Amino acid sequence: MNTRRLPAPVLRAATAATLAAGGYLHAQLYLDGYRFIPVIGPLFLLQAGASFALAALLLIGTPPLLLRTAAAGIALGALGGFIASRTVGVFGFTEHGLQPEPQAILSLLAETGTLLLLAIWQVTMTKQPRAAETPVRTPDRATTRTPSH
Repeated sequence: MNTRRLPAPVLRAATAATLAAGGYLHAQLYLDGYRFIPVIGPLFLLQAGASFALAALLLIGTPPLLLRTAAAGIALGALGGFIASRTVGVFGFTEHGLQPEPQAILSLLAETGTLLLLAIWQVTMTKQPRAAETPVRTPDRATTRTPSH
């Protein structure tokens, strides 16, 4: 896939969409019963709110690196919480497999998609041609005189 053909507005909108999708899934799970789980419930609500806020900010214009880093942090945090809840547990809470269904797999796809799009966006931004710089002239050896000692 040629990342040079993906304009920043497309990447911005797609990233905002995947980030908002992850937030929506966490808000839905919060309302469907996670709100009654101590510590975990408020974390789901916080993740949803932060995802929606960052998605809106991404749509405003080309965001600074700090905003894109925050979006990556939200996605990584959700993925980390997902993995931890299925291995060591999070605040005494554990889940198994891809439950609840289908939210677990959809959340994994949304968070992974967010990270992938942010990576493509970063690569695209760093590969953009820069304005031509004035070349620095070095003195020609034939015209340069060295002092004789």
